[in-house]
Amino acid sequence: MRFKGKVFRAYALLAVFLALRAFGNLSLAWGTKHLSSALAANPLTYVRALADPFVALAIAMLIVALLVRLALLSLADLSFVLPMTAVGYAISALFGKVFLHEDVSPLRWLGVALILGGVAMVGTTSGKTPSEMDTTE
Repeated sequence: MRFKGKVFRAYALLAVFLALRAFGNLSLAWGTKHLSSALAANPLTYVRALADPFVALAIAMLIVALLVRLALLSLADLSFVLPMTAVGYAISALFGKVFLHEDVSPLRWLGVALILGGVAMVGTTSGKTPSEMDTTE
């Protein structure tokens, strides 16, 4: 039964990771959209950008997301984790449309649908290699 606990922890960490990354990216986009357009030209502007509360919050969320991904990779294979985290791209496209009022073209939505189809295929497989799925751990 311990394996079922690992599976639950893996999916719980996946959900936390997806939420942190999606909201972190949203916060980063929101914060940087309100910065000067000279951001790319002046390196000091990047340092000042860190003082923006949305940018600072985004950095914190993305750092925590990285730590959650580390924990997730300790429970499941890379070949399972990375495709499953691709759901974040779909969430980000949706957040961009809803919160940032971005124009998401039908071709982009098709790309999102393809990503979700791939995630669905990977989601039907085990998160670990067969030799590591011993339930007696």
